Amino acid sequence: MTHDDMTFGIQGATAAEIAGSVRALIERGALAQGSSLPPVRALADALGVNRNTAVAAYRSLSLAGLVSSHGRAGTRVAGAPATPQEGLDPASALRDVAAGNPDPTFIPDVSRALAALASRPVLYGESVIDPELARWAEEWVRPDVPSRPTLTITNGAFDAVERLLAQALTRDDAVAIEDPGFLATIRTVRLAGYRPVPIAVDAEGPTVGSVRAALDEGVRAIVVTPRAQNPTGASLSGRRAAALRTLLADHPYVLVISDDHFSLLSHRPHRAIVGPGHRRWALVRSVSKFLGPDMSLAVVASDPRTAERLALRLSPGTTWVSHLLQRLAHAQLADPDARARIAAASDHYAERATAQRDRLAARGIAAADGEGLTLWVDAGKPARGVVEQLMRRGWLARAGDEFQVSPDSPSTHLRITAHHLDDDAQERLAADLAAAIEAAS
Repeated sequence: MTHDDMTFGIQGATAAEIAGSVRALIERGALAQGSSLPPVRALADALGVNRNTAVAAYRSLSLAGLVSSHGRAGTRVAGAPATPQEGLDPASALRDVAAGNPDPTFIPDVSRALAALASRPVLYGESVIDPELARWAEEWVRPDVPSRPTLTITNGAFDAVERLLAQALTRDDAVAIEDPGFLATIRTVRLAGYRPVPIAVDAEGPTVGSVRAALDEGVRAIVVTPRAQNPTGASLSGRRAAALRTLLADHPYVLVISDDHFSLLSHRPHRAIVGPGHRRWALVRSVSKFLGPDMSLAVVASDPRTAERLALRLSPGTTWVSHLLQRLAHAQLADPDARARIAAASDHYAERATAQRDRLAARGIAAADGEGLTLWVDAGKPARGVVEQLMRRGWLARAGDEFQVSPDSPSTHLRITAHHLDDDAQERLAADLAAAIEAAS
């Protein structure tokens, strides 16, 4: 067997070069979906590199969703990344506790705001930000950013994060993201061809050690969730935020993106992880969790240089956010009745999460003490088996594996949405979950 027969023409002397060679072979079709890659030891011997170098190359490809490990069956070329997405499954006959949606009964009624939107048309070349929304948004974000911000309006948080990364990174650049993390962030990073570097999350937020390790790997951007981290519900503590500010002070040009998606619904204070001397930063606040997912708008507060580059991708006549949508968002955010409904929603989510958490605890099942629309539940067993058992009992839930950036081992966590369940339904869910855990292998 020749060298090429064994390695398919894979070349390189470093992990990055080997991973890039495999990526090129996949893109050219020389390695098809399902193709087996050479074993690590065989590849290392053929290329004359250390075994750990080959391991690192395969790990990089796995994080990018290009290959998948199958234990003794080896490493195979994966299909197109199939990152799960948020949302309900209307085709399912099961009771959906997987969707992660806000409660529609607490989303403000837009009818009154719509009636007040009559105004002159907006023409090409005008400001891309509605002046009234800009004034309101600056007051909203100013206390939570390290210096006077420049504002940008995007078509939601997903759009903001994607554009922010695109103006700062090129293909194969490393970006640190939370693990477990937000489905949309994982999907955005993988589809754009960036190299995801996982950072661990505990009850106080991203851990200092994992962020330090990511910086040592040369990440050019970091995406974090300061409150109600999805899926764990964690919010940054004051102690953790201070430690991260100290760490990041030595890396002022790393772009730090804070996705504060829960903002007005949170009972926790916002804590920044960058100080006044940081040069590249952005705070993203969408309105979808409290004004509804269809209100696809986010406020981005950033340093002037980041805003300038972001503006190149949001210009009048191409992709700016409709002023009608901006005015509608502002009309609701400035309306006392709408804000009262948002406050009621905040209390509702917190109360229902506490109620479900207590019901689970009574059955010996631990759920993280966090915020958000969902609960992060530790089943103590591989989550996929528990999810299958729950399906047999009429429930549709999400296994924690779906949120993993680095799937080194099966997750034992489930993410469930329980705020829409009344007391009886929460009780049934707790009982069925306990039975599912007992029955799972």
